Amino acid sequence: AFDVAGMDNAVKPWEDFFRYVNGGWIARNPIPPEFTRWGAFTELAERNLADLRALCEAAANDPALKPGTNRQRIGDFYFVGMNEAAIEKAGAAPLQDELKRIAAVTTPERLAAESGWLRSFGINALFFLAAAQDAKDVTQQIAQVSQGGLGLPDRDYYLKDDDDSKKLRDKYVAHVAKMLTLIGDAPEAAAENAKKVVAVETELAKASMTRVELRDPIKTYNKLPLAEVVTLAGDFPLNAYLTAAGRAKPGTVVDVNQPEFLRAVGRLAKSVPMEDWRHYLRWQLVHFAAPYLSKAFVDEDFAMFGQTLTGAKELKPRWKRVIAVVDREVGEALGQLYVEKHFPPAAKKAVLALVENLRVALRERLDKLEWMSPATKAEAQKKLAAFTVKMGYPDHWRSYARLSLERKDSFLRMVMDSQRFEFNRTMDKIGKPVDRGEWLISPPTVNAYYNPPMNEIVFPAGILQPPFYTFGADDGINYGAIGMVIGHEMTHGFDDQGRQFDAAGNLRDWWTKEDNDEFTKRAKVIIDQFSSYEVIDGMKVNGELTEGENIADLGGLKVAWGAFQKALAAKPAAQRDEKVDGFTPAQRFFLGYAQVWRGHDRRETTILRLKTDPHAPPYLRVNAPLANLPEFAEAWGAPADAKMMRPAAERVSIW
Repeated sequence: AFDVAGMDNAVKPWEDFFRYVNGGWIARNPIPPEFTRWGAFTELAERNLADLRALCEAAANDPALKPGTNRQRIGDFYFVGMNEAAIEKAGAAPLQDELKRIAAVTTPERLAAESGWLRSFGINALFFLAAAQDAKDVTQQIAQVSQGGLGLPDRDYYLKDDDDSKKLRDKYVAHVAKMLTLIGDAPEAAAENAKKVVAVETELAKASMTRVELRDPIKTYNKLPLAEVVTLAGDFPLNAYLTAAGRAKPGTVVDVNQPEFLRAVGRLAKSVPMEDWRHYLRWQLVHFAAPYLSKAFVDEDFAMFGQTLTGAKELKPRWKRVIAVVDREVGEALGQLYVEKHFPPAAKKAVLALVENLRVALRERLDKLEWMSPATKAEAQKKLAAFTVKMGYPDHWRSYARLSLERKDSFLRMVMDSQRFEFNRTMDKIGKPVDRGEWLISPPTVNAYYNPPMNEIVFPAGILQPPFYTFGADDGINYGAIGMVIGHEMTHGFDDQGRQFDAAGNLRDWWTKEDNDEFTKRAKVIIDQFSSYEVIDGMKVNGELTEGENIADLGGLKVAWGAFQKALAAKPAAQRDEKVDGFTPAQRFFLGYAQVWRGHDRRETTILRLKTDPHAPPYLRVNAPLANLPEFAEAWGAPADAKMMRPAAERVSIW
């Protein structure tokens, strides 16, 4: 359950607990060439991939596959994705029909129609159209429009003027040009056309909200009548877009997450020459399609978005890339096979019991909060009691009966058909009651999430394995590992975003002004703490971007610790101080916590994540929350001037 050999005993636990627990493992586990980061999550994901590979290969090699079954879909999808000879022979041919459509874009109406058509199979040119819960009436599904259309990971890549940003943009322009040559442009023309593409994306970036601004659910909720949204889009004919996407009537209202962005699209539809739009759409198409095409496309795509942006040294083996696609496109079909073989009912039962123990611990912590008024406490308790827990896999599996996947199709076409199936499936929900049993990620995924509009915490089978959860391990390890993960997701219901949603999941202010002010004051301490950490090359953590995750890490630790103490108190007295591997139960709790975050990133990945990731780097997800916990200092006998600990007067506690 705990890897003692992974420790670095030359480090004092109160100087750098992350290094103390994981230093030996990091020294002996360099990042494999195909990875941008390596750690507990990636190790477990690799084990799951091996299990999924066995399932996919067995299906692909089964001569008696029954047409129309999930096993047939998985087997044929995997077979076609692995058929490199056929993919190589096809080259750019799978793109030709779509390129002909784009070549006919000569008016704003055709621009809108083609953008809508591309959206129907997963290309978010210009913006993103989807179905979503109405944030202020979560029983209903409505249409939602949000910003999009960029090739680089974030708006700031287009707008910053430092030397590194300029060099990266130059490489991006060269990459776009290279991709355009692969679909037929002469090199000189491709170079000019690439500049036009990036110029369009730069205008879209200027109109985009920052990642910090996007964290505000009030600012991004703008429910408008459809007629007003059409007017808002100005010279971009939104009705033509909706019709081409197959959504001529997306409902009577639309939630426009960023109204100014849609206005900007309207202005650009008129001011940008149609020739430039055609190049932009061609780029959007090939950018989307590259991973599913021949080697020349795959290698160039990896050179930019793997090597340059993340520092990866080698492309992942084809089987891993294909399984990732199958899992993304028909995840519940594959997940059903996975849980039948790899997720025992006993594990689900044990973790559900842990969840309820943590719910009790959080309820007790809420009761004892000194800074919160009784009125707000009552609403918080109501919300906690209403939490839905989804564990392992869905109660009702998704139907893929309307999705036909056959071996005669190209890999790209199978991806496009899968994307269109999913788009239509989700858009068909508009105007209908919300399905509260639906999952957002597949059962084999190594992750977990809290969903505010559903007020639910979700733990797929993929993460319910060592080192996150070890069936039969001591309570210290499991409460520190999966217990903290559970507490983390629970606390997301009360972080800077989650706290703005009520027990039913509606976006509603249930706080008194005084309690809101006190929360904001305490959260500011966490923002400032993380903003002070320099990570690499003068770059610091963005405390505002990572606020929610940092609140959840600290809160999850406190809740898991409280539940662990109750579990410990229920044991016979002789077992309460029983050591394992020479460590007390309290120490084992913190060891289990630190072990799940073990890992390290490549330099390029660290820089990328500091700009775009709402999570702090792994070592800070360990050391920074623990710096606020007197329980940690006591468990390890830390001296008063311990390097890692914050002064008592500066420590923060919210939940």
